[in-house]
Amino acid sequence: MDSLTLFCTASLVAGGLYWFICILGSAERKGKRAVNLSGGSIAKENVQDKYEQYWTFFRRPKEIETAEKVPAFVDTFYNLVTDIYEWGWGQSFHFSPAIPGKSHRDATRLHEEMAVDLLNVKPGSRILDAGCGVGGPMRAIAAHSGANVVGITINEYQVKRARLHNKKAGLEKQCEVVCGNFLEMPFEDNSFDGAYSIEATCHAPKLEEVYSEIYRVMKPGSLYVSYEWVTTELYRGEDAEHVEVIQGIERGDALPGLRHYTDIAEVAKKVGFEVVQEKDLAKPPSNPWWTRLKMGRFAYWRNHVMITVLAWVGIAPKGVVDVHEMLFVTADYLTRGGETGIFTPMHMILCRKPE
Repeated sequence: MDSLTLFCTASLVAGGLYWFICILGSAERKGKRAVNLSGGSIAKENVQDKYEQYWTFFRRPKEIETAEKVPAFVDTFYNLVTDIYEWGWGQSFHFSPAIPGKSHRDATRLHEEMAVDLLNVKPGSRILDAGCGVGGPMRAIAAHSGANVVGITINEYQVKRARLHNKKAGLEKQCEVVCGNFLEMPFEDNSFDGAYSIEATCHAPKLEEVYSEIYRVMKPGSLYVSYEWVTTELYRGEDAEHVEVIQGIERGDALPGLRHYTDIAEVAKKVGFEVVQEKDLAKPPSNPWWTRLKMGRFAYWRNHVMITVLAWVGIAPKGVVDVHEMLFVTADYLTRGGETGIFTPMHMILCRKPE
């Protein structure tokens, strides 16, 4: 092979790798890239061990039910998955109904804007994001409403990522991020003009604990909206397939246990809220939220090959391949839950704290 042919071949290979990794390899262009995947706050050499520790919670299920064990369980999960979520999904770690003619990003933004529209807050209001992740919803809501948003997440790595994104978006004065447990929030009583949670309170071992904390920090007369992960009226506990699907979702998403949709309003009333509205936003005429998961199967295999190569050469931490595979398996369970109608990630409840 002459030098020109060798040069051309090498250029094609290098160009192909760049296209594969840098162009195809990132769903969120301003977020993570494949070569920057990490284990969050976990040291690179400890990612594999932490992944195995995560699964010990399910080998000893009683520990998941122990409230004091759950925060560490959830924190470990988000250290393991945050970079993969941001790289392959985007900065908003939640689902939204598909909208014909709209991109996934636009559908996500509209779903977030609807949440704050329900709160009826004014520009300059101070609202709480309970379980803010890396702040995708926070930034969309702040930009749309003009409100000042204070987000709380238990994961320190997510706090750093959220602050970085807030600064890039020019929203650092409108968006504040606090590292803490939403079961014991470091905020004063009656200090927020409204609050929301988007697919976050499902991580609480007892829903009444997080709802009572949100109730405490809200001003009388203000509104709270939450999008909840729940089993629906179609779920049958005696159906082995139903049980398999729900347990698969719980294992792959750090959930101490999915609740039935009827539990949500009951708990809200128990802590003192008035229930204003309740609706499953996944039901028709909404288009299926899980189509994004089904359409992403090619992307998964492409990404999995990429992560495997990066881990093999030592760029990505050992253990990231296992985490990515776990998320793909979980995506299948989520899809089955959506197709059978036994699960929804967007059971919306709107509550008011009485005057």
